[in-house]
Amino acid sequence: MPGSLNDKRVAILVTNGFEQAELTGPKQALEQAGAKVEIVSASEGQVKGWNHDKPADDFKVDLTFKAANIDQYDAVVLPGGVQNSDTIRIDPDAQNLVKGFEAAGKPIAVICHGGWLLVSSGLVKGKTMTSYKTLKDDLVNAGANWVDQEVVKDGTWISSRQPDDIPAFNRELISALSA
Repeated sequence: MPGSLNDKRVAILVTNGFEQAELTGPKQALEQAGAKVEIVSASEGQVKGWNHDKPADDFKVDLTFKAANIDQYDAVVLPGGVQNSDTIRIDPDAQNLVKGFEAAGKPIAVICHGGWLLVSSGLVKGKTMTSYKTLKDDLVNAGANWVDQEVVKDGTWISSRQPDDIPAFNRELISALSA
């Protein structure tokens, strides 16, 4: 419902090459529900989205990974995109942020290839989650229970497979923040 998240703040962590729909879809749904959403990245300036394998739009970065503090946020969203996910997974500041969200018990919402950051941060062991099908082996090898569903909720974690799943992903994320 519009306005139900007026007191909530959400960080979306990305680097260049994120799947644009996996940022814009959740961002729009969260903002329509009243949340304040910020794009957080490795450096100031702008980040470039992609539509699958083609460059798309530029987005203003609100804060860097290093400057962001999990106390400022109620949840984190991790869009996919192969280039983004392969870059962000080895960024120690991004890893520290997701570890902080997990330690604080705050929602972590991940879609598509975004799970690579959670694998590289050592957080997926024992979690039931989904992802784009090509990440299945990585998640299983890191100790996750991988399932093929449009959206999976495990504790404070919400995961989805791909852009087609964004409506279900958004519903679960908004529900988690409304609780």
